[in-house]
Amino acid sequence: MKLSSQEDYGFRCLLRLGREPEGGSLTIAELSCREGISVANVAKMMRVLRRTGLVVSTRGKDGGYALARPADRIRVSETLAALGGRLFDARFCDTHSGSNRALCAHMGDCSIRSVWRLLQDAIDGALGRMTLKDLIGGESDMRAWSAPQVVRLNVLPTGYDRT
Repeated sequence: MKLSSQEDYGFRCLLRLGREPEGGSLTIAELSCREGISVANVAKMMRVLRRTGLVVSTRGKDGGYALARPADRIRVSETLAALGGRLFDARFCDTHSGSNRALCAHMGDCSIRSVWRLLQDAIDGALGRMTLKDLIGGESDMRAWSAPQVVRLNVLPTGYDRT
């Protein structure tokens, strides 16, 4: 899975805000300086995050951006959804129909779609349990989230479709 720049920058800004004392805020310039992201990109991320309700903004001399909720109540999955989307979306097949352009040749029986769906379910399960607070401590704190704990895939019998 590859994160877009928007997802990466947005996550970094949220984590930086999460490290502030409760109720603390940072300006766009402060976020830009601390994260090494251009002011324009930080402004764009803050606009997206404010519109999706993950951060709040305050105007004025002491203004800036702060998390809209405590870090332990912001799920990583909702953050990714706000910043960019999912690895697999059910509408994917509508936009990638193949050479016919009207209908995918595999619309009725697609083994590839089943793989993406299975992976998306596993990702949703893992990221739906993780919060920003889990990530704030850094890599050493994330060791508790070992791969077998995070993702428990149920092996499906051949030909089984999760839909």
